[in-house]
Amino acid sequence: MAKAAELARRLGQNAEAVCRHYLANGRRQGRYWLVGDVTNAPGRSLYVRLSGERAGNWADAATGQFGDLIDLIALNRGLDFRAALDEAQNFLRLPIASSAPNLREPPAPSGSPDAARRLFAASRPIRNTLAESYLRSRGVVLQADVSALRFHPRCFHRTPSRREVWPALVAAVTDLDGAITGVHRTWLDPSGGRAPLAQPRRAMGHLLGNGVRFGRAVDVLTVAEGLETTLALKTIMPAIPMIAALSAAHLAPLDLPATLRRLYVARDDDEAGRLAEEKLRERNRHSTIDIRALTPRAEDFNADLLTLGPDRLRAWIAGQFVADDIPRFLFAHDAA
Repeated sequence: MAKAAELARRLGQNAEAVCRHYLANGRRQGRYWLVGDVTNAPGRSLYVRLSGERAGNWADAATGQFGDLIDLIALNRGLDFRAALDEAQNFLRLPIASSAPNLREPPAPSGSPDAARRLFAASRPIRNTLAESYLRSRGVVLQADVSALRFHPRCFHRTPSRREVWPALVAAVTDLDGAITGVHRTWLDPSGGRAPLAQPRRAMGHLLGNGVRFGRAVDVLTVAEGLETTLALKTIMPAIPMIAALSAAHLAPLDLPATLRRLYVARDDDEAGRLAEEKLRERNRHSTIDIRALTPRAEDFNADLLTLGPDRLRAWIAGQFVADDIPRFLFAHDAA
């Protein structure tokens, strides 16, 4: 506790620098730094004392939260107490920036790729979070490479009439080079399941041609419509690279690697899925890519995973795979 108190004191001595680093969407007003909340949203409900004996103390008038700058860093970065202490130590080792007003980073336009990148950066790794528990309830077992997925404990959900805060599963939308161009959010109910919202899933940023990528595709790739459909398939065949296009409409415009020779299209069993597959084939009709459809037994592959279980779903997929790809991707874990 003595170490924490000393770190809090040193952070308080540099309170404005801390705010400029973690709460760049805010601004100084007199002896306080004003911002929307601990996640760096634009607004004025959270205020941080910048000088005097209580420098570094903060409170959020909208939520009732309060604390010192270690608490703020923990909430801002989604860290536990020990990790927040490490983050604070790392910050204090950095050169302290000047407090000149022109150093403040301007707010990112709502829904822009820049806003998407900031939201993803403000989110925490998904392991041991509500988001991982939610996916487990959907039958999804996360593999080692889950860097495309994160969790945000207080993610804004906006409607024309109001703004609410819910926990959210946040997925990075990337281009062929791996640059983040957008994010997909699934808002969650703290008691489990999706949040009781009219639209519990939304994407923002530049989506056309891009998707949520799991693994690096070279010669063989699977693409699917939804995030949970993709993760259901990744659960039973983790070796194959996959992309979640996030909707049927975004399947056909996906940018594909130049080295690709075979593409499995895991579409939903509905008219939108069939049309998306047809458009994707039409767009790539002059290429040498071998395009093959994967069709579920139920409405989608996540429903199949929940009803059939991993082994029976894997057997169902095997009947639709090219023979050479079965030992390489479907039963690679058995060979290992």
